[in-house]
Amino acid sequence: MNHENWNVALSNAASGTIGALLGGLVVAGALVWAVGLGIRARRREPGPPEAQEHPKLPQSGPVHETSEIREPNEVPRAADESERLTPHQLGGAGSRRSERQERPRWGSGSSTPSGGEGDG
Repeated sequence: MNHENWNVALSNAASGTIGALLGGLVVAGALVWAVGLGIRARRREPGPPEAQEHPKLPQSGPVHETSEIREPNEVPRAADESERLTPHQLGGAGSRRSERQERPRWGSGSSTPSGGEGDG
């Protein structure tokens, strides 16, 4: 192998190494820039609220959740079978308060909350 082939082989390896090194420097520089950008953005944000800025409990004390049983609204029916109802004709998926507010309980010896034996 002559001297010229060694120079070509070494120059290809060196150029690949230099290219990888420059690519790594570009990526590292981009990361340093992004961290600096994040630090500057964080400095512009308001700080955490002071103790007196936090919300206070009402004079009546804490507000408790209420629980009620809801029933879905009935879906409107089309006048005839060929008519299609559009979404605005259906309305929202609202619900109303149920007449019966007792929660269904499991009865002894039953497999459903309503006391029946199920579909089985």
